[in-house]
Amino acid sequence: MRKHRTPEQWQALVDQQRDSGLSAPQFCKQEGIGYASFCNWRKRLSDPSTDDSAGSGEASFLDLSSLMGSSPSSGPGWNIVLSLGNGVELRLSQNG
Repeated sequence: MRKHRTPEQWQALVDQQRDSGLSAPQFCKQEGIGYASFCNWRKRLSDPSTDDSAGSGEASFLDLSSLMGSSPSSGPGWNIVLSLGNGVELRLSQNG
């Protein structure tokens, strides 16, 4: 049966492996840990972009009302390009 560990438990294992002087495969074999799982968690815990607050799937919003100005004569219109990846872009523009 698989044991489910918390991120804190995985961090402790990553720290133990680093301090043990053993290679990751040797450490995993000794501790009875799946090597692929260990590597996955080691990467997740070392990569700040995968923090719980980032990439959590929560929507965030950007208020664009400041770009619109208070009157039509307040300046030129705006042009916004949102790059979605894989060459896909969403373009927003305002005419005069």
